[in-house]
This record gives sequence, C-alpha cells and structure tokens, in this order.
Amino acid sequence: MPGKVYGALPESLSRLVNLRFLAVTRNYISGQIPASLGQLRVLETLDLSSNQINGNIPPAIGSLPALKNVILNHNDLSGPVPAFASAALFRLNLDHNHLSGPLPPNAFPPSLQYLSLSWNRLNGPVNRTLSGLTALSFLDLSFNQFTGEIPPEVFSFPITGSLRLNRNYFSGNVLLLPSSPPVNIPTVDLSYNGLYGEISPLFSQVEELYLNNNRFMGEVPNEFVDGILSGKILFLYLQHNFLTGIPINAADTIPANVTLCLVYNCMVPPVATACPLKAGNVKSRPTDQCKTWNDKIERLE
Repeated sequence: MPGKVYGALPESLSRLVNLRFLAVTRNYISGQIPASLGQLRVLETLDLSSNQINGNIPPAIGSLPALKNVILNHNDLSGPVPAFASAALFRLNLDHNHLSGPLPPNAFPPSLQYLSLSWNRLNGPVNRTLSGLTALSFLDLSFNQFTGEIPPEVFSFPITGSLRLNRNYFSGNVLLLPSSPPVNIPTVDLSYNGLYGEISPLFSQVEELYLNNNRFMGEVPNEFVDGILSGKILFLYLQHNFLTGIPINAADTIPANVTLCLVYNCMVPPVATACPLKAGNVKSRPTDQCKTWNDKIERLE
C-alpha cells in the first residue's frame, strides 16, 4: 500500500488478532516495529518494506507460527537477524538495512524458498545456516561481511534465478565433488571474495558466472571454452585472479552476445575481449605477484 503514511506503527495493531495480511510499503513509517505484533498469531504476510523503520527486529516477530512472507527490506533496521520459527515461511527479504552480527545456526526453516539479506553488515560463517535450506530458489547474501567457506550444498539448490554471494569475505576452495551434477543455476556471482584453488568445470553450464577478484589459480577448464564459443555461457568474468591459462585461440570467434574478461591474471589473455571499465587496462599481473601467490598456496597445502 504505497502512499504518504507518516509516523510509527501503533501498538493497537496487536488487537487485530485475526489479521492475516499487514502491508504498509513505500511510505514514511518511522520508529520501531512494535514487539506486540507478536500477538498476531495468524499473521501470514508482514510487508513493511521501503520505509524509515529503525531498531531491532523483535524476536517475537520471528516466533509467529503462521508467517509465510516477511518483507522488511529498504529500512534502517539494525541489530541481529532473529530466528524464524514458522514452518510455512516462504519468503524472507531483509536486504538494504543495517543488520549486523552472525546468523543463528537454525535461523530459517527448510520451507524457505526466497532469502535476501544483501546490503547489510552481517558476518560470520553461513554453512550451518544454509545447509538445510534445500528448497531455496533465490539466495542473495551479497555486500555483507560473511566469512569461512561456501557450503557446497548451495550449488545444488533448485535456484531458478540468482545465487549472489559476492562482496563478502568468503575464503577457501569452492569444493564440488567430481560426482556432483553440473551447477544448473542461471546466474552465480562469487566475485570480490577470497576464494582460491582451481575452477571446477561443473560451473561451465552457468549462463552468467562472475568469479572475478578472487584468488583462483591454474588453467581454465576446456568446458568453459566450449560454453563460450557455443554461446551457452553469456558472461564469464575471470579478471583479477591468478589464472595461468585458458585453452582458447586468438583465431576463435567469440559470439557477439558473449562477454569474457580475463585481464590481470598470471597470463597474457590469448584473445582481446571487452571488460568492464573497473577491471582496468593492465592485461597481466606482475610476475612476482604470481610466484608469491603460488608459493603461498603450496605452503598452505
């Protein structure tokens, strides 16, 4: 219900005990979310997005047993993300706030299909939080401060749109077992993290793959070249890594609708391709950086 509603949410809302749908989006609501809304035991949808609401998300909201949709994005909320108990929870959107701290291990029920926490200040590992969310069709944790390894299970989730984990502090190898099926997610963005190791060929069926600004090393697998030349891969960003080669020839013709960026790796790009401006115009890393990084990886292993 967009409009010009000002002021705080009234405590009297808690008297509407049969309320199932509460949406006051794109207004000028300020103040905090009343903890008394936890008395609305049959509430299914809470949409307060695009307002000026501040303070914490009351734990009582997370305890509501019938919630299906919680949409609180684009506010000024702070503090931790509470655990959500509803076994029917389908959609949770808390992006573009000031939420902070780690995610509780069992924060979200396995029914969850849409989770967006981007543009917050959340931190800590996510493996225990995400491992059971096998129904997710959309996941965006970008622009936070999450750490640790990316749980390999997320790449087998039935995501039909985007998997965005970019702009965090994830580290380690992206481990996919050779027996795992190819990643079948249209868009995967792991850019601007601290990921290293070789790139798995199981990512070669992703239409838009962003692995730039990490620590990946080794040769780019043949499967990616096949995807590029056939036009099945539309975007492949590999710039600003430590990759040492890609089996593509200067004479190969890359389709006009395909974008491949290889600059600033431990190789001279064998083909001239269009890169985003922020990738810079330096084609290769200094050789001393490449040797230093390779030696460091060998010591870690």
